[in-house]
Amino acid sequence: MSRREEFLDTAKKYISGPRADAYGSPQDNFGVTAEMWSAYKGIPFSATDVALMMILLKAARLGHNADSFDSWTDIAGYAALGGEISVGE
Repeated sequence: MSRREEFLDTAKKYISGPRADAYGSPQDNFGVTAEMWSAYKGIPFSATDVALMMILLKAARLGHNADSFDSWTDIAGYAALGGEISVGE
């Protein structure tokens, strides 16, 4: 297995396994998060914004530690979830 496949396979496990069961659908979970961020900041956020902002959070962490397997994997997972939310299933 190539390293890139390892990142994608791990991300797939994260977003399709027990976490999906524990947190509900990404659309619902990110939607609730967007509502909370909107209330806190007084500006509208969408579920897609949540995915993008989480990717930016992980990118900021990579700025400190660029060889973090977890952060790269999480970005792949958030990209997949954001794509599903934005483009559709």
